[in-house]
Amino acid sequence: MLTSKQYELLRFIHERLKESGVPPSFEEMKEALNLRSKSGIHRLITALEERGFIRRLPNRARALEVLRLPETVAPGFGAKKGFSPNVIEGSLGRVRAASEDDGGRPIAVPVMGRIAAGTPIAAIQNRSHTIHVPPEILSSGDHFALEVRGDSMIEAGIFEGDLALIRKSDTADTGDIVVALIDEEEATLKRLRKKGASIALEAANPAYETRIFGPDRVRIQGKLVGLFRRY
Repeated sequence: MLTSKQYELLRFIHERLKESGVPPSFEEMKEALNLRSKSGIHRLITALEERGFIRRLPNRARALEVLRLPETVAPGFGAKKGFSPNVIEGSLGRVRAASEDDGGRPIAVPVMGRIAAGTPIAAIQNRSHTIHVPPEILSSGDHFALEVRGDSMIEAGIFEGDLALIRKSDTADTGDIVVALIDEEEATLKRLRKKGASIALEAANPAYETRIFGPDRVRIQGKLVGLFRRY
């Protein structure tokens, strides 16, 4: 399954090749997808190449060949130009704060996919199952879980394979561990730091550098409220 941005780029390249026989330039791709930089195009092309949808032809400038088109794309993809889905997809379901009426019964929380705790990934891989969470762990609002991939948050006690319980929120305070969407295409789990207009996404592993962005490049998707681990 491709993300919407990956599919949008693949379709744009495919249509341009059909029309003129020449693939679009990186600048044209950037403008077509409403991205801020060509680095985003490089990441999308690499992802498409790794998944076997396109091939870069050697010894030819900007030469690309479309090998196949996908059978499915990420849910929520539409025809609107420049549309990008949230990294959180599907119906989350609202839960209320724990009370005596809950009777102590576990509450089903959807596992939405995987989140990178390391090098950001292009999108969360969708999955369709739930975990059952004790009601006292949940507060009011929407909750979902993500499976952690990577080791950049190990000094915060977050390891590969853990399930991160997230409360959906578009705001967070300095020091919160958040699901952050970067440039509408990369999702990662990091500690949030704010200084002036800058936003820093800080790893909890000295092997990874803190990444600093302008406020228009990062969108908060939720805050970490719990962690589950299988032994």
